[in-house]
Amino acid sequence: MKRTFELIAPCHFGLEAVLKKEILDLGYEISLVEDGRVTFIGDEEAVCRANVFLRTAERVLLKVGSIEARTFEELFQGTREIPWEEYIPQDGKFWVAKASSIKSKLFSPSDIQSIMKKAMVERMKGHYNVTWFPEDGASFPLRVFLYKDVVTVGIDTSGDSLHKRGYRTLTAKAPITETLAAALILLTPWNRDRILVDPFCGSGTFPIEAAMMAANMAPGMNRSFLAEDWKSLVPRKFWYEVMDEANELVERDVKVDIQGYDIDGDIVKAARANAAQAGVDHMIHFQERPVSALSHPKKYGFVISNPPYGERLEDKASLPALYREIGERYRALDAWSMYLITSYEDAEKYIGRKADKNRKIYNGMLKTYFYQFMGPRPPRRNQENRTIETETE
Repeated sequence: MKRTFELIAPCHFGLEAVLKKEILDLGYEISLVEDGRVTFIGDEEAVCRANVFLRTAERVLLKVGSIEARTFEELFQGTREIPWEEYIPQDGKFWVAKASSIKSKLFSPSDIQSIMKKAMVERMKGHYNVTWFPEDGASFPLRVFLYKDVVTVGIDTSGDSLHKRGYRTLTAKAPITETLAAALILLTPWNRDRILVDPFCGSGTFPIEAAMMAANMAPGMNRSFLAEDWKSLVPRKFWYEVMDEANELVERDVKVDIQGYDIDGDIVKAARANAAQAGVDHMIHFQERPVSALSHPKKYGFVISNPPYGERLEDKASLPALYREIGERYRALDAWSMYLITSYEDAEKYIGRKADKNRKIYNGMLKTYFYQFMGPRPPRRNQENRTIETETE
């Protein structure tokens, strides 16, 4: 009989709605949306499917309990009440990998980690009737969130963060993560029938993530997950079935127009190598090219990019000219949309146009803005002569 779990998927702050839609599209019920994470209901198969198919989640946690704790004694007793033996076998390796605290009495991560580990040991000693655990089996790292004295406890099923798709071996300076790039593409109306150009492609993350979406390629197809070793909790057959499902969904012959440019020839070579590793190199045209050469003969395309914003340039003085150039090249494109993520506060000023929409997104601890310049929609084939509407999300 299948078990039902609550699963927690953390994500970038400001992108919870994108992740929520992804989870609903997979067919699971959402139980809670909070800042930076979405909780949903699922079974053992959901653990596998969420890890393999979610493009915007940072990891998938199996929620084991929630405790109210204002003192370390309350934390110890509450942790000991959780039925750890239902999740962790006698030889399991278990520890609190990360603890974060917001607006709570308990705030020292190292103290929280050591007290919870002691409580887990006490509980499991009583159940397994032993005094010592070898911890030489599968790993069960815990992630713990404290918010207003409520402690949410989850076991990490993913292992390495889900942004590690397995394709990016060579990276540019200040790269955008795969999960963030995927979420930003999903915020736009782009689809595989439309042109996509990234004139600051770096190691190729935006073009590669777009190509994977176009080919219906699951982001977790080429990596492993921690919970694959949890044979008693998530039987191995579910992983095999989900990987078979992912392979069957891939459309390898899809035709797309996806391009990535960068001024650095070495990083363009790295982008090509990353695309090959991802299995989408035949779908993307990479080229060493400055933004001043940005052009395209066709209409209704998309620029989606992460231009420099000073944190990774030695000379901030060059930014006004760079963003002026971006604006000039964008205006020269016919009926295109442009989406830029940057922390540069004067981006709109030098681009020469106010964005139609602006969304605040945290890239790690860095506050950035996702500027959305909407172009017109292409006319439907049977409506060539009607007025063209503007793109919306």
